[in-house]
Amino acid sequence: MSDLITLTDRGLYCEAGDFFVDAWKPVHRSFVTHGHGDHAHIGMGEYWCSAASKDILNWRLGVQNIHTLDYGEQRRFGDVLVSLHPAGHILGSAQIRVEREGEVWVFTGDFKREPDPTCAPFEVVPCDVFICEATFAFPVYSWPAIEQEISRVLQWRELCESEGKAAILYAYSLGKAQRILAELNGKLDRPVLLHGAMERGVDVYRRANIALAPTELVMSLPGDTSFAGRLVLAPPSAQDSAWTRRFRSFEQAQASGWMQLRGNRRRRNLQRGFVISDHADWNALIETIRESGAHRVIATHGNTDALIPYLERELGVQAERLRTAYGDDEELTANAENVA
Repeated sequence: MSDLITLTDRGLYCEAGDFFVDAWKPVHRSFVTHGHGDHAHIGMGEYWCSAASKDILNWRLGVQNIHTLDYGEQRRFGDVLVSLHPAGHILGSAQIRVEREGEVWVFTGDFKREPDPTCAPFEVVPCDVFICEATFAFPVYSWPAIEQEISRVLQWRELCESEGKAAILYAYSLGKAQRILAELNGKLDRPVLLHGAMERGVDVYRRANIALAPTELVMSLPGDTSFAGRLVLAPPSAQDSAWTRRFRSFEQAQASGWMQLRGNRRRRNLQRGFVISDHADWNALIETIRESGAHRVIATHGNTDALIPYLERELGVQAERLRTAYGDDEELTANAENVA
């Protein structure tokens, strides 16, 4: 039997169902796993996504031709049954399950297994073939508990206040920023200050009834405002820009899985780094592959040099890499600023 999902120059394609998945060039019909800029693109004839992703795609792409499925709802396309299942990555993120004559393929898109109050938790979907990301597929990447990192953020803010500085925390504008705000809810006595690029994404999450810490826009405050001890959320593209000059005295930090390695923090000229990621770490990735029961694993993007040999040697599964146009959304800083 031929592969259910294959790579084309426009994206991953399911011929039996006549649809694409996270197409990066215009096609007649594309399922979109989530709203980040490397997976959601303009120009599709039809967009299919989870119900919770609809407002995000409207915001990010300005499109209206969106069809939605609830998690677990099945829909037939040609010879296949398709359903969406929570990916735990950001609000509305979904895995795509495709079934034909008892054979099941699952495409995770980006995913994580950690608890996150801003999105539905990841669901393990048994399958024969598992197509997954490998963004942090090296054993060195092992995430600390989110509570630990949020406690470190709060301690850093207090230290900045004692030194008369603002605490500017860079985080991706969709997903990461809202997760941080949800974790900070009830833990600060003053609103978190937002860069203007954060406003619309935060509003989308609030409309979805996600509880977030109170926020204010930096631009709404008078020019003589003292920012000492204020926690500020901004996209990474704002680092060392003219925008930061209004704070006069400040420290800069970033929330990202890449902060697991101190060298990344030094190269980016940051005073602090907080290990908060919207992707699975090494252990979660291996655990998920094992739990899926797949006999074949296809990694779409990321670090496969360690993953593929490990899967073949330790789990006895067929493993391979599929070179797609997807990237790491934690690195798409320019795109984040342009679409926010």
